[in-house]
Amino acid sequence: MTDTIFQTYFGFSGVPFALPPDPSFMFWTSQHSKAFTVIEYGLVTGAAVTVLTGEVGAGKTTLMHALLKSLPDDTRVGLISNSGMAGADLMRWIASALEIKLQDPNDAVQVFNDFQNHLVEEFAHGRRVVLIFDEAQNLGPDRLEELRMLTNVNSGTDDLLQLILIGQPELREILSRHSLRQFAQRVSVFFHLKEMDLSTTRKYVCHRLRHVGGTGTEISDDAVSLIHEKSGGVPRMVNKFCELSLVYAAGADKKSVDQAIVQEVLDDGLVLLPTQPLPVDADDVTEAPAAAPLPFGRKTGAAE
Repeated sequence: MTDTIFQTYFGFSGVPFALPPDPSFMFWTSQHSKAFTVIEYGLVTGAAVTVLTGEVGAGKTTLMHALLKSLPDDTRVGLISNSGMAGADLMRWIASALEIKLQDPNDAVQVFNDFQNHLVEEFAHGRRVVLIFDEAQNLGPDRLEELRMLTNVNSGTDDLLQLILIGQPELREILSRHSLRQFAQRVSVFFHLKEMDLSTTRKYVCHRLRHVGGTGTEISDDAVSLIHEKSGGVPRMVNKFCELSLVYAAGADKKSVDQAIVQEVLDDGLVLLPTQPLPVDADDVTEAPAAAPLPFGRKTGAAE
């Protein structure tokens, strides 16, 4: 139904502000470009641990998918997207992500040996092994410490495993605890993905409208200003406001969104703002040093 509104009424080729992460819509803000470069830097230099944090909806997962598409063929990646794992054994979860054949899944010592042998074999063939944990704040201190122990697997001076932890701001708080100081010392780079400012939000909205064949002016500057104010510049919140405002505009037989339409969406309570309580009956950068161009091919400007 929503597709029909956007395609038949506005003439778009698709949904411009869909919530699920889609790398084809990636808009390279200065923050996202820095984050991408920092993660690349960590991979190229063999960093044991790289950490990326950001608020819910800041674009971390979309950035991660863009990274995955750019990795070279000599990289073996294990992606663990649900780091809560509901009590599952961490090593078996990792083995599954890396497609390691376990001789005896119920023997913890054998599982670790299979994992270690896999790392050694990949290294011998000139391949790096990278584990990416999305929503890593759900791992908790005990599993993070277990991960630190895995980074001790090496071959002479070479680390055989690299970790990328992606999570919400509380991940930084967890890693700052005294009990995890050894883990924190293994982290080469922390990067916190900040929210968009007003200028960037305007460019972001225009980019997504043009990406589906729009002019980029279907949502007015005044409307975007109000959307930015209420969303705090968080991309997912911006998407919610923009999509609902376009739907309201179509319902009012208008071809563009003005500030009054956004206010109507607000007044009708269709978007739960971060500062609002839930209904009773019812969700700093450590800069990488300057270096030569990196080999993974980050695009500049908007990703199409």
